[in-house]
Amino acid sequence: MKKITITSSFSIFDTLEELPNEIQNLMSQAVEIRKKAYAPYSQFKVGAALLLDNGKIILGSNQENAAYPSGLCAERVGIFQAGSIYPEAKILKMAITAASDTNQTQVPIPPCGACRQSIAEYEIKQDTPIEIYFMGEIGAIYQSASLKNLLPLMFDKKFL
Repeated sequence: MKKITITSSFSIFDTLEELPNEIQNLMSQAVEIRKKAYAPYSQFKVGAALLLDNGKIILGSNQENAAYPSGLCAERVGIFQAGSIYPEAKILKMAITAASDTNQTQVPIPPCGACRQSIAEYEIKQDTPIEIYFMGEIGAIYQSASLKNLLPLMFDKKFL
């Protein structure tokens, strides 16, 4: 038997003001779109802002549905929109923020498993890392240099 060890590394910013200006702007847009999320069932609102290599910023917010599997997370709304409108553009950076209507989220909220897999598809397709910043409603912001850092054993087309 062999054993492997896999580690992930994150940069942690204690406040929004510590972020580079470009990321502060991206996170600010994620916060604003989060407020427009449609989350009547979970009351958990998520916003995502994606910076593309063509300079465009694409926004997404979670969209729930009474038939729960029919809804979409903010991250997937954003990346699918980017892929639809700008299919040749690369996603360079993604800012994600989450807030609950019932209690204050004070810890960074990372993308769920389905979103990680969807982001992985785009990171692999474009052969360029997607820098991901994520936070709760308040508090620290985590930065991951790539999706592969969040999902080191990625499933992709080479397995098909």
